[in-house]
Formats: sequence, C-alpha cells, structure tokens
Amino acid sequence: MRRLYFLFLPVFLFVLWLVLNQSLSAGQIALGIALALWFTWAASRLRPLKARPHRLWKAVPLFLHVTLDIIKSNLAVARLILNPRPNDFSPGFIMIPLTLRDPHGLAMLACIVTYTPGTVWVDLTEDHRLKLHVLDLQNEEYWVRLVQQRYERPLKEIFE
Repeated sequence: MRRLYFLFLPVFLFVLWLVLNQSLSAGQIALGIALALWFTWAASRLRPLKARPHRLWKAVPLFLHVTLDIIKSNLAVARLILNPRPNDFSPGFIMIPLTLRDPHGLAMLACIVTYTPGTVWVDLTEDHRLKLHVLDLQNEEYWVRLVQQRYERPLKEIFE
C-alpha cells in the first residue's frame, strides 16, 4: 500500500499542477515534478502513525448509514430553522462513553458526527467520553445508542 501511495500521490499532484497552470512548458513540467516529489515526501513525514484498516466491507453499510443520517438531519435542521418555535427544540450537551481507541477511528467518528448537521464534537475526555453538542436533544439514550451502535461499533470493527 505504501508503494501505491508513493506512486499515486506524486502523479496526482503533478497532473493537478499542470491542469491548474494550463501549460505544458518545460519549466512547468520540471517545477510540477519537483513540487510533486517534495510534497509527497513532506506529507509522508506528517503521518508517523499508519492506519491499519481491516474488514473494509464494513465501511459500505457505515457509509450508507452516515449518508442517510446526514440527509435526515439536514431535513430536521432545515425544518427547525425555517419554522422556528421556541419550544420546538432543546439544544444541549451529552457525554457518550466510547470504547474506540484507535486514533484513525476516532478521527473518522469526529468527522461523521461533525458532518451531521445539528451535532458538533466538542471534546474527548481523558477517560474516553465524547462530549457532544446536539441542537435538538430530546432523548439522550437515543443519541448514546446512535453513536455507539451505528457509528462506533463499525469503526471499531474496521480499525481495531
């Protein structure tokens, strides 16, 4: 996989450089090659911890669940914003205990939670509890179950 990374990234950066500059001159080609190789080397130094995902087929249903949840959340937030009523929603914070320890899995969980409108990842405490802000916190148990079962469990299967 590492060899593929060192082949794909410089080629992609080189082609991107040429497309953005709209030129095939010798100077742009030489500069594009030099920058592509340098950025690839620099990017490899920024990631000392390598991800080791397993069971990647588990990512397909996770992706579908996240997509569906984002669509449903967009509609719910739009309904709250376009039809505001003071008693319609109750924002709040919730603490969710996590068993996921892999930093890549936690980063994915942070992205999933933050991409979903109406929720924001606030903090991860020392004892691995996620502090989550929810725009419409009607049922805390629902949110704990949603994060732990729908997002954390598949991420654990993929990254741990």
